[in-house]
Amino acid sequence: MKFIEVEVVGVRVEMPSNQPIVLLKEKSGIRYLPIWVGATEATAIAFAQQGVVPPRPLTHDLFKIAIEELGSKISEVNLTELVNGVFYANLILGDGLEISARPSDAIALAIRAGSKICASEQLFVEAGIEIPDQADDEVEAFREFLD
Repeated sequence: MKFIEVEVVGVRVEMPSNQPIVLLKEKSGIRYLPIWVGATEATAIAFAQQGVVPPRPLTHDLFKIAIEELGSKISEVNLTELVNGVFYANLILGDGLEISARPSDAIALAIRAGSKICASEQLFVEAGIEIPDQADDEVEAFREFLD
C-alpha cells in the first residue's frame, strides 16, 4: 500500500451538523483529506496542535508516556482505509509493531510524539479533495466552509 505524508491543517466544525473535522493536506501536493471525528478527539488534536499542556496527563498524553516508558516510541501513523464511511488507521511503533487505532486517536498521539502522519493513496482517491496551491481564494473559501 502506498502512503503519502500529510500535515494537520487544523480542526474545524462542519456546519450545519456541528460535526468536527480534522483537515489533512498532503505535504508535497494539492490534495486535502477531511476526516470526521468526535468532539473529544477534536479537542485532543487541537490541544496538541496549540501546545496546551494540561496539569495532569490526558488520555493521549498518558498513552504516549506509557509507550515511551515501555521502551518504544510512536514512529509513524498510517491512515489506511475507508470502509462504509469509517476511517481506519495504524500506529507504527519503533520496533515495527502495528496497532489498529481510530484515526483521531492516532493523529492526537502522532502530534504529541512528533511522529510522521501518512495517508494511503486509496484514501485520497476515495475521500480527497484537490485544491491547487495557486488558488488561495479557493483554499480560503474551503476553510470558511469548514469553519
